[in-house]
Parts: sequence; C-alpha cells; structure tokens
Amino acid sequence: MGKLWTKLTGGGEESKPAPAPPSPPNPYLCQPWRNVTENYQKNLGFVKSYQPRNKDVKHLRILLYGPVGSGKSSFFNSVDTVLKGRVSGRAATDAISGSSHTKKYTAYKIRKDRGSFYSVIFNDIMGFEENTKTEVDVEDVKLAMRGHMPNGYKFNPVAHLQDTDKDYISCPTLKDRVHVLVCVIPTDSVSLISEEVVKKLREVRLAATELGIPQLAILTKVDKACPQAKENIKETYRIKYLEEQVDRFSLLLGIPPNCIFLVKNYSSEIETNDDINALILSALKQMITFGEDFLDDL
Repeated sequence: MGKLWTKLTGGGEESKPAPAPPSPPNPYLCQPWRNVTENYQKNLGFVKSYQPRNKDVKHLRILLYGPVGSGKSSFFNSVDTVLKGRVSGRAATDAISGSSHTKKYTAYKIRKDRGSFYSVIFNDIMGFEENTKTEVDVEDVKLAMRGHMPNGYKFNPVAHLQDTDKDYISCPTLKDRVHVLVCVIPTDSVSLISEEVVKKLREVRLAATELGIPQLAILTKVDKACPQAKENIKETYRIKYLEEQVDRFSLLLGIPPNCIFLVKNYSSEIETNDDINALILSALKQMITFGEDFLDDL
C-alpha cells in the first residue's frame, strides 16, 4: 500500500524545475549599420570649411518640412548648437500646443566667431496636419522651393502666396531657390502618420523631384522612441528597432534608406554632447554634399 501511495502521489521523486522563460531578443545588431562617431571630427571640419563652388550663391539653402511637432525648428537649434559649441534656442519651439509654432517663413544663418556666417541657410516652414485651417498650404511649400517666397512671409492656412502679393519674388535667382529638401519626422510617429499627411508629404516630394532638388529625411527623437537609444545615444545605429523605422519610412515616402538619418535634437540638455553632435553632423554633411551636387549640375 505504501509503494502504491508513493507512486500515486509522486512522493520519493524529485520534482522537475519549471522551464526558464525564454531570453528576450537581442535589440542590437552585431555591427552598426552606419558609423558616425568615427567620422565626427572629419564631418565637423567639412561643415566648418564648406563654401559653395558655384559663384552665383554664397549660401546653400536647406528647407525643412514635415508634420506639426516633428522637430524642424529644434533641428536647426541643434545644428546651431553643434557649430557654436553651446546650447542654442534661436528658433522658437512649443512642445504642448499641438499646432504649428512656426507662423512665418524664416531663414536662419549661423554666425562664425569672427562675424562671418557659415555657408548654409536653413529655412523653417509651417507644419502639415490633418486640419487644413491651421497648417501650411502645399502650394506655399512649392513656391518656397522655387524661390518665390520672401523671408518673413506670414503663412495664411486658407490662402497660399499669390503672385500679386507685394513681397512675392517674381523672378527668383539661384540664391533664392531651395537647394536641398529635408523631411523631418519623429521616429516614434513613423507608423502613426495619417494618410492625409503622407499624401501632402509625397506631393511636396514629387514637386521637388520635378525641380531636380535633392531630398533627404531625418527621424528625430530617437531617445523617446527607443529605451536603448535613451540609455546610450552612441548605439543609435546598432539598434534593430531604429533600423526598422528607417526602412518603414523609406517604404512610406519613397526616400532611400541611405538618405534617411537618425538624430536626437537638443532638448533638455544644457551642455553639448559629442555623441549627439555626431548624429547631427552626419546628417548635415550629407545635406551639404547633396546640395553641392545640385549646384554643380546647374
């Protein structure tokens, strides 16, 4: 009876341990798919010494466009920070309004120590959103690319710039035109962009293609989109999730992955950081290179 009871109850045998839970997948690639840290100083020197070879222009004009809250103004502030070596906030930003904080077409130059300017101009423009009464008109972006829009033009969401407006640039020169178009998107919003906004982004992109303007994109806020990037921004180009977001955005808008860059804008920092700078400079160098090729072709 005792043996039978032991057999029925399992007594006398060691209980098997529960199987260990599966290990979480490794979020990192074996090697970074883009090396930006190694080229940090080289890229910084390139940007600081850049001068357009085309004598008809003194500054390469880069137009930033994208949805509301994507970080366009913050990206310019971040470039300004990198080149000045101190945190800058010249372009006003607003993290809570939910609508575009940029109301005017604004051209930003970056001053060097000796009073001259770097050979790059950033133009900031009102953002896209689903509410057509509070967003930039697609036609205004097209006019800006062609050089018809004056600096300081105040956007009117219900009516785009007209050739009868007193400040309309009727005969734009090469220096008035946009030489590089850059789409700015938050990394954590790539899969959340509405069809309506995607349609507007693609319409701008197709217009730029007709004009021969080179196009790139930057995915901002990588630290908010990914805990690994927040923990160590230096590992940005080793993180699988971020590579997947680049591929996803490439399919969404048609921009090749090698023209899409991951960045973290300066936001809460009060001191500069070489790893943040490296990401920004990698994108900026490619913008300048593409823009220089555009000017060469002209």
